[in-house]
Amino acid sequence: MQTSNSILNDMAKVASGAVSAVTGLKGDAENMLRRQVECVLADLELVTRDEFDAVKALAANARAEQEKLEVRVKKLEAQLKAKKAPAKKA
Repeated sequence: MQTSNSILNDMAKVASGAVSAVTGLKGDAENMLRRQVECVLADLELVTRDEFDAVKALAANARAEQEKLEVRVKKLEAQLKAKKAPAKKA
């Protein structure tokens, strides 16, 4: 009976070792895949989310400034047109 327990204990140790090995292989495979994906993405020259958000904010600010300047130009054009208009004779 003790031999049977010893065999079962040995089998449990082997199974535990196999599970540990498979878990280690899984981690290695995930790391390798992650590195491969990072290399592919680096080759595609994609930007990070932070870079994208920063440029998006810059574009929004530039758009707002452009809209303000557009209103200002229209006002100045109207003033210029009013000055160039011939004075009506009474």
